[in-house]
Amino acid sequence: MATQWKNDQPIYLQLKEQIMAMIIDGILNEGEALPSVRKVAADYQINPITASKAYAELVDEGLVEKKRGLGMFILEGARKNLLNAEQKKFLEQEWPEIIKRISLLGLDAKQLIESATGKDKD
Repeated sequence: MATQWKNDQPIYLQLKEQIMAMIIDGILNEGEALPSVRKVAADYQINPITASKAYAELVDEGLVEKKRGLGMFILEGARKNLLNAEQKKFLEQEWPEIIKRISLLGLDAKQLIESATGKDKD
């Protein structure tokens, strides 16, 4: 299960983001145990310390908890919290750029709605 890691970002952050995306997508569910650090390290061919650092960040962000002797578990509300954070990030960072581009291109609401609903048969 080796993955292609990007060179411009630490591996532990990339792993953390992958786990967060899996929670948002419903691949990993609240209350569910995460794979052990050793399994993740073996599956992704990374150092166990790297996997452990990703897990520690997830704990620090209140998304997972460590249960002694049992492992790491996704907390209730983790998906909702992640969705809220991603929505806020989109609306504050990405949406303003999209609005600028729409304005620059001279698109109007009717064109956008037709495009979004598949009614633009040009």
